[in-house]
Amino acid sequence: MKLRSLACTGALGLALAFPAVAADNHPSETGAHAGHDDKARHGGVVRVVKDVNYELVVKKDSVTLYIADHGKPVDLKGASAKVTLLSTTTRGEVELTPLADRLEAKGNFEAAAGTKALASVSLAGKAPQAVNFVLK
Repeated sequence: MKLRSLACTGALGLALAFPAVAADNHPSETGAHAGHDDKARHGGVVRVVKDVNYELVVKKDSVTLYIADHGKPVDLKGASAKVTLLSTTTRGEVELTPLADRLEAKGNFEAAAGTKALASVSLAGKAPQAVNFVLK
């Protein structure tokens, strides 16, 4: 019994002495992990949620969402997204559909700096994911 107790105490001591070994690596405030690039590649705003990069690009005539995992585009077959744009004076919702390597909607959109965008993203076979953005 004494030997087992010493072994458990030793293992616990090692675990407490080296917490970084078991910890998840979060090098930035945005929650980006090592291997995830949280820089905008298309001129939008990027959020990293559950190891997946979401980049939202809002223009006067379109809303586009790019999704990548470890720098590689995610398969968007059967995917969809709903984006709610909230500013101090307006609120609008838009449904995005797959178009090549992105989800997109065309229309007339008002989106000034500070506009909040709430996205609900559904990828085939996965539960919907909420992603929040603040436009720059």
